[in-house]
Amino acid sequence: MTATDQSREMLAIAAAAADAKGGEDLVALDVSGPLPLVDIFLIVTGRSERNVAAIADEIEDQLNAAGHKRLRREGRSEARWVLLDFGDLVVHVFHEEERMYYGLERLWKDCPVVPIETAAHAGS
Repeated sequence: MTATDQSREMLAIAAAAADAKGGEDLVALDVSGPLPLVDIFLIVTGRSERNVAAIADEIEDQLNAAGHKRLRREGRSEARWVLLDFGDLVVHVFHEEERMYYGLERLWKDCPVVPIETAAHAGS
């Protein structure tokens, strides 16, 4: 399986929202093969707890405004690793230290990278 057009649209919205709030090192992985209920993981880094929370809130706001319902949110109170589950798209917003420690890119290294189209990431 591969990521659907809807999940790619959700990715574009989420990536733009993360970029607007200073999210760094955005990586999207197509996890539809090993995880049949999810198409894409978006991994984002924030520089501080406040930045992590702002990024997660903006992503949630923008996806909600586009008509996508959040199914689950975890980690918002600590703002070290916020997980936003939108069904086809799961967003992981990490503080720098947690991203290095948990290494999701290493865990999912066999999954293809999905190109992200935002102003700051055009052509990547």
